Amino acid sequence: MKYKSTLYKFLSVAFGCACGVFLSSSAHRIPPISGLYLSDSLPVKDSLIYDSLSEKEKRFPSHALSGVQLAEGLEATLFASEPTISNPTTIDVDHRGRVWVCDAYKFRPTIHGYSQTRTKKDRLTGDRILILEDTDGDGVADLTKVFYEGPELDAPLGIWVMGNKAIVSQSPYVWLFTDDDGDDKADRKEIIFRGISGASHDHGVHSFVFGPDGKFYFNFGSEGKQLLDARGRGFYDKFDQPINFRNYRNGMVFRCDQNFQNLEVLGDNFRNGLEVAVDSYGTVWQSDHDEDGNEGVRINYVMENGNFGYTDEMDGTSWRVNRTNLEEDIASRHWHQNDPGVVPDLLHTGSGAPAGMVVYEGRLLPRKFWDQIIHCDAGPGVVRAYPIQNDGAGYKASMLPLMEAGKDSWFRPSDVCVAPDGSLIVSDWYDPGEGELELTDQNRGRIYRIAPPKTPYKTPTFDLTSPEEAVLALQSPNLSMRYLAWNALVRMSFKAEPALSKLLHQYNADPRMRARALWVLNNIEGASAMHLENSFRNMNPNLRITALRAVRQRNSDPTEYIKRLTADPDPQVRRECALAIYRNHTYEALDVWLQLAQQYEGNDRWYLEALGIGAEGQWNRVYKAWLERVNDPLAKPAYRDIVWRARTRLSIPHLAELASQPQVPLQERLRYFRGFDFAPQGYDRSMALLGISQKPLPDRIEVSKLALYHLGKDFIRDSYWGKIALVKLLDDTYGTQDYLELVARYTPVFENDRLFKLATDQPNTDLGRDAGRQLLRQAPNSFVWDKLGKSNDDVQLALVSAIKAVGSQKSLTILASIAAGTTFPMHVRIRAARSLGGSWEGEDFVLSLLKENRLWGEVRAAAVDGISQAYRKEIRDKADQYLDFSGNNPTSKVFE
Repeated sequence: MKYKSTLYKFLSVAFGCACGVFLSSSAHRIPPISGLYLSDSLPVKDSLIYDSLSEKEKRFPSHALSGVQLAEGLEATLFASEPTISNPTTIDVDHRGRVWVCDAYKFRPTIHGYSQTRTKKDRLTGDRILILEDTDGDGVADLTKVFYEGPELDAPLGIWVMGNKAIVSQSPYVWLFTDDDGDDKADRKEIIFRGISGASHDHGVHSFVFGPDGKFYFNFGSEGKQLLDARGRGFYDKFDQPINFRNYRNGMVFRCDQNFQNLEVLGDNFRNGLEVAVDSYGTVWQSDHDEDGNEGVRINYVMENGNFGYTDEMDGTSWRVNRTNLEEDIASRHWHQNDPGVVPDLLHTGSGAPAGMVVYEGRLLPRKFWDQIIHCDAGPGVVRAYPIQNDGAGYKASMLPLMEAGKDSWFRPSDVCVAPDGSLIVSDWYDPGEGELELTDQNRGRIYRIAPPKTPYKTPTFDLTSPEEAVLALQSPNLSMRYLAWNALVRMSFKAEPALSKLLHQYNADPRMRARALWVLNNIEGASAMHLENSFRNMNPNLRITALRAVRQRNSDPTEYIKRLTADPDPQVRRECALAIYRNHTYEALDVWLQLAQQYEGNDRWYLEALGIGAEGQWNRVYKAWLERVNDPLAKPAYRDIVWRARTRLSIPHLAELASQPQVPLQERLRYFRGFDFAPQGYDRSMALLGISQKPLPDRIEVSKLALYHLGKDFIRDSYWGKIALVKLLDDTYGTQDYLELVARYTPVFENDRLFKLATDQPNTDLGRDAGRQLLRQAPNSFVWDKLGKSNDDVQLALVSAIKAVGSQKSLTILASIAAGTTFPMHVRIRAARSLGGSWEGEDFVLSLLKENRLWGEVRAAAVDGISQAYRKEIRDKADQYLDFSGNNPTSKVFE
């Protein structure tokens, strides 16, 4: 230990002065540089020592643990740090407990460039994939190998290790690296997917993870755009239809077989999820990055085939575009949470930079972290758990910090994985900034191991040729171990059935472990039927859900199985039934949907959206059959929810009736007006909205405005009846702000005369000034000059007053032409000259006229007077230069 301490101090000083050097040999022993202080976690009282350090000293790896805080019952060890690693974007932990690191020195080079302490020449060989191993169980890496290094590696954002293979994600490719001879160096590199957009961008393709069903799950962000196979061909979905990526929006979540075939899109319209996590029941979770600064980072349950609301479903517009029934808070507005057809968010976590996540199904950490999502958020520098509770057909969650920046704001956790012993491995960018635009230090990086105090790092081993031991390995908290065990058991086929059956039917066992056994049995041909039958009757609803999910993957038409659960007492099981009939057009599926809809009690958005997904593509027949059962679709809140969610012309009359119910406050009816945006376009929809606009309601004006708004500008412009409705509403609202709002939206040129009259009748009111501004926007110059020429002095003066604050090029030209010309009476010209300085833009314009001697006499004096009280001091000072106390005025040519 003395040797390590001396060497460590020497290397720390060397690194602090020279920033270290990258290790380049393929494998080498290293002293546990970061581990010397690891076993001696700093107690609270030692934080005073940290405060006394210089900023340079605080960055040394020797003080890494003093800067972070951990939840009670946990201890951190510094598994590795610089100079061994520099910028760990993503990690994985293999079945031997070794940590694989994508060491991405070139992270976003187009934005960040290269560090001053390194040059391009230093890293022309590209980024690296490292294998870090702790050989003596002290929680500190002491052996480092370079699995692969190459110029094509440019900040990869995903790695998944499976035995001697590793999947590495980096747009435009996903690669499969294989170590054929067991020397921990890649011998082969194959392309799995290509054609993915988002190269050198955070919003490209991300990590793969292993699901309990034996499939791979992964995602890409809003820049991903598409996936092609290794030969550049597209994919077919499970309905044998080509996957058309133009039908999806933004970020997406995928599932595929282990041979990278049978690609499925599980959800779309995310912004940028860095990683998905899948629990043992097959439930998929993801975090999503908001647009920076909007405090809208979210956690999602990825409801299969759901739309997750980043952009408007109908026209793809940003969440910033105004729409009816806007959400009250920015986070909900960011994700269109009030729109029909958007899956609700599980949780909003505020501002941040969400990164890697995992479902912790180990038992080494304190109980409060068992079976919870654990997630890195580099923005606030925190690793959190999200304790989840059932909430109707969905979930609700809270936030529970596990590890967070204490005094060291450079802590930027980028990924988290579970080791075979149940401890957590957390990577840390270690940087004063975070994310795609702010990362500034590419020379430092840290990896921590989190476990209860004094827990050695020991990896259990299993004989995967033994069914019993393979079943034990299947229960590992580590994904790589589970992958090897899952495949070993499937290869054993019937030999593995007794051991798997014992676990599945062990009623006092962890239901998640029983679910894992069921998934494997589902993939053993001839062995699954009996076990699935029993699981459909299991008392645990999560096992019933697992059974349904499993049978869907093995049966092209699982309707008979679905029908067994349509009356299940658990709403989450019924949710799965609704999702299971997606694009199922059989009569049996219709009956399933009707039974599920009949049990919907309202006030459960998860259930409602599952019904909507189940009815996708067949709303006409579903809604017609539903009407025959309920008789009055407006009788109950639950029925009204289904009307709002439906996508069929048959629902339009009911939407119209709900939107125009006088006894219901307008605020509560806004959702139905928004619902019209998702109804099929056509005659029925237009006539329904026109009918609403004509109803004699107490809030008729507001309702009529909403109806016309949802009819759209094109309809109002091109339709006779649309114009009639607009004219009537304009007549009803003339002389009000509602009138001006309508004119501003539809710009009817036939209103120019009334705009002129409103502006000149009330030139010194907000209404008159707004009318003048709108007149100049939509009326041609010839109209304005013609009206001025035919008007008396009072009207001319009034228009000048009405437009003086507009500040547009058109208004300034009119005022200057009146002031400098000879057509109008002198008192009108003087008013116009003084009004020129009535806007910010006008003040600058007056100075340019004065500088060019384009105003003279009383007009000039009036213009100077108009800017002498300007808000900006520099304008007032310049105006003083043009004051004339001599009685002489320069002549100039008339302004043209």
